[in-house]
Amino acid sequence: MHIAINGWFVGQPAAGSGQYIHHLLEHLPRQAAGVRLSVLLPGPTHALLRDWPWPGVTPQPATLPRLPAALRKLWWEQVAVPRAAQRLDADLLWVPYWAAPLWQPCPVCVTVHDLIPLLLPAYRGGVQHRLYTALAGQTARRAAAVLTVSQASKRDIVQHLGIPPSRVHVVYHGPNQEGRAAPDNAQLAAVRAKYALPPRFFLYLGGFDARKNLAGMIRAYRRYLERGGDPAVKLVLGGKLPERDSAFAPDPRRLAAAHGLGDQVLCCGWVEEADKPALYALATAFVFPSLYEGFGMMVLEAMAAGTPVITSAPPASA
Repeated sequence: MHIAINGWFVGQPAAGSGQYIHHLLEHLPRQAAGVRLSVLLPGPTHALLRDWPWPGVTPQPATLPRLPAALRKLWWEQVAVPRAAQRLDADLLWVPYWAAPLWQPCPVCVTVHDLIPLLLPAYRGGVQHRLYTALAGQTARRAAAVLTVSQASKRDIVQHLGIPPSRVHVVYHGPNQEGRAAPDNAQLAAVRAKYALPPRFFLYLGGFDARKNLAGMIRAYRRYLERGGDPAVKLVLGGKLPERDSAFAPDPRRLAAAHGLGDQVLCCGWVEEADKPALYALATAFVFPSLYEGFGMMVLEAMAAGTPVITSAPPASA
């Protein structure tokens, strides 16, 4: 069996879909003995071609025309990928994010992590973005199989895309740091110094867009202090800060200052993957009050590190 894989997010580990495909490419060859795996890459000069990191997986560069960025991605998904799958005589095309092609020259399997652009008004974007979401929904309905990462996402896909439950298959994530040894004292000390961490802290790690509920978390932390919580336990926010302060992605430093918490809330910036186990282990507790997640990888990672987790629950109607 020959499986062609849409590799648009290969080489983009900062994106969730990049993390997903990178970890799967590491493990798939060992799980699928006798299966040929070809990764379709956008362009013959892809950065990873010189030192391809996944033995057992064959890179297959495909040429893209000169187009604006948004059209380039759409062309890749709807024209270049199915053409390449047909040229390679693939038995299956797997798209590891929500963007299957409309023309499907062979059976297609698509991973739909969540339906955020469809269900959350703040994420629907303008006309072009909504048309793209509508196209993604239509192509998913045509796929032979849909993979997703939680029972909650499966319920959304069945309900809102109208795909029969028998065609939607839940494959749970594992923690990204699975198999790594627990950090020793030297590693803990190095990570504490690298990110200028206080002796005790609550940790948030993730994005800063509206559904992550940073405003609610900062209000809760203020209430913790007002009710006699130890001020020596700071609140540390890890992740790339928004490029500009907006309603969609509020700057947490402004939110903290508005509540008089400028000295209590610390931003440690982008956290390297290798540093995450130590960061979780150092935290007094991990706080993740998101309003909607397809899975919530950070919760699993914190639990794997043995750190107590404070997280949100879905509405009673969910």
